[in-house]
Amino acid sequence: MQFGAYMFSTDYSMPPDDLARVLEDRGFESMWVPEHTHIPANRETPFPGGTDLPKMYWHTYDPFVALTAAAAATTNLKLGTGISLVIERDPIILAKEVASVDMISGGRFIFGIGGGWNVEEMANHGTRYRSRWRLLRERILAMKEIWTQEEAEFHGEFVNFNKIWSYPKPVQKPHPPIIMGGDGATTFDRVVEFCDGWMPIGGRASQGPSLPEKIAMLKRQAEEAGRDPASISITTFGTRPEPDLLKRLDEAGVDRVVFSLPSEEKDTVLPIIDECAKFI
Repeated sequence: MQFGAYMFSTDYSMPPDDLARVLEDRGFESMWVPEHTHIPANRETPFPGGTDLPKMYWHTYDPFVALTAAAAATTNLKLGTGISLVIERDPIILAKEVASVDMISGGRFIFGIGGGWNVEEMANHGTRYRSRWRLLRERILAMKEIWTQEEAEFHGEFVNFNKIWSYPKPVQKPHPPIIMGGDGATTFDRVVEFCDGWMPIGGRASQGPSLPEKIAMLKRQAEEAGRDPASISITTFGTRPEPDLLKRLDEAGVDRVVFSLPSEEKDTVLPIIDECAKFI
């Protein structure tokens, strides 16, 4: 089992290049950053965390800029989006951003994706909440064409373009691993169809069956669809650094756990990193 860490990388927290160096020095496998382009001041959508929305949500760096800084500061550390809001980005531009970070990092990028929760935020990008998953699917499928074809072309309900040339292509072939965040009723459909992994939050399924049962369900669904279950990785996001929990996740077949770090300055973050590093 591999160990990663994530932080809302902001204009007031530990810089992403400094964080990346520290994580690599302590043996972490990966570093992850989330994404919010903005937070609408008139937001009505409840925060899933159940409290007031923390200010880090509207102070985040662009994830691809933050991860490029991290890539330049490290050699082996993998760099992931946790998560990229595909529904808020143009797929042609996003395909180039992903390929560019993968190229600059020497093939270390992990593409964590999701549909988001903030209705007003996505509406400002022209995205309708009810159709966001269909939109995400088409954008991912279109990006796969861009990454793998010399002359990419895509025609769908939401994404339409005739043949284009777009370089660089990703270093990783056919493309960086695509990891689907979330734990909804149709999440596994998306994982099996066009992703390389699943990333639930917190080390447990959010509802219904337990995480080990969910993992077994995902593997069965993959097998029924003609996919090798071993081709789908399992990452738990925001996992607590507790020995018993980590042991259970390891026994359940989790491939990677990602610890949560506060959006604070270095003096506050370092002791937490060192505590998490004890499990590596």
